Amino acid sequence: MTSLLALCAALACFSSAAEDASTFTSIRNRTMLTQQQHPLTASQKQTAAIAASAATGDIPALNAALQQGLDAGLTLSDCREILVQLYAYAGFPRSLNALTELMKVVEARREQGIKDAEGHPPGPLPKPEEMMRVGTQNQTTLAGGPVKGALFDFAPAIDRYLKVHLFGDVFSRDNLDWKSRELATVGALAAMTGVESQLKAHLNISRNVGLTDAQLAELVPLFESRGEPDTAQRLQRALASGSAR
Repeated sequence: MTSLLALCAALACFSSAAEDASTFTSIRNRTMLTQQQHPLTASQKQTAAIAASAATGDIPALNAALQQGLDAGLTLSDCREILVQLYAYAGFPRSLNALTELMKVVEARREQGIKDAEGHPPGPLPKPEEMMRVGTQNQTTLAGGPVKGALFDFAPAIDRYLKVHLFGDVFSRDNLDWKSRELATVGALAAMTGVESQLKAHLNISRNVGLTDAQLAELVPLFESRGEPDTAQRLQRALASGSAR
């Protein structure tokens, strides 16, 4: 009887802890969706510019964007996280090359006597066995509803990777907020060819996390001023096409 009571108590504690974790995740997610009431900041614009240059492998443009981003207030942690996330959209080679360039930029700035803020590492991540649940919750919150379709029925492995790793692992890292993550993703996808449907989907997600079309449109003249007219045009066309839902 004593053993049974102990087991019941342990299960109750486990259930309570799981519920607390789920509640914490829900509260954190809601705070990530707050509507932004002001134009994009300089650091938000440079977040998109960094991702766009990295996605195309334009290292000189990436160097300039990193310099401008750090000058605008991005931390080293912010820049690393933008470029780590990039691998999910542009592949490991682009991400690794971009991170290598960031290392060079940081070292050169240190030699010049510039001390950039380190920023914060991510907080505790969900346990591996919780990643599917958390990732599904994050994905559903970001997309505005459950993500289903014939593609995921045809290739269930990619559905699992998206939920467990991208939306579970990457999007649970809280050292970069969801608005910044989506601005980075929009920048990268706008810079790439042949991914218009994904760009439109992430514009929808950007709206869901509290960015307006007017704010997103601020990136168009940014890319034009950086000598990236094709990126600007792809973004402008995607915005003009409206919601992809």
